[in-house]
Amino acid sequence: MSKYIFLLASVSLWLFSSACSIKYSASGASIDPAAKTVLVRFIENRAPQNNPQLSQQVTEKLRTKILAQTRLTQTNDQGADYEFKGTITGYSISNAAVTNVDKSATARLTITVNITFIKRIGDKKGFTNQSFSRSADFNASQTISEAEPRLLEEIVPNLVDDIFNRAFANW
Repeated sequence: MSKYIFLLASVSLWLFSSACSIKYSASGASIDPAAKTVLVRFIENRAPQNNPQLSQQVTEKLRTKILAQTRLTQTNDQGADYEFKGTITGYSISNAAVTNVDKSATARLTITVNITFIKRIGDKKGFTNQSFSRSADFNASQTISEAEPRLLEEIVPNLVDDIFNRAFANW
């Protein structure tokens, strides 16, 4: 009799759990099931001061993250299901900390990107001209050209994470 009750409970539990489904994603991305393609346009650098490779770095990092963490495929089709376009609007260096002799001890590089995310499928709730900004500090005794490679390795992935999360995780 106990085997019968155990079997009945197991089958009931299995049926109940299969009827209730929750969609999980390893990346936390919420993508419409019908979406197949994404177009990440070249992100232009319009900052008054700039690094000539920055546009390429941001564009490629965003493409790579989307392709690695979603099932979307990159296309050059103007009617892609999802589209990203934007510009780098800020690239500035400022003092972050000052010593007791009014000399800068720490400097800060700040990069700002404006992104437009267009959804042509699903709920179509994209965003227009969303500004994303990230900073990193460096020793003021270094020149920007000495510190810049390390700073960009820190700032660019964080900017791309912010853009990705805003587009696909609604953060």
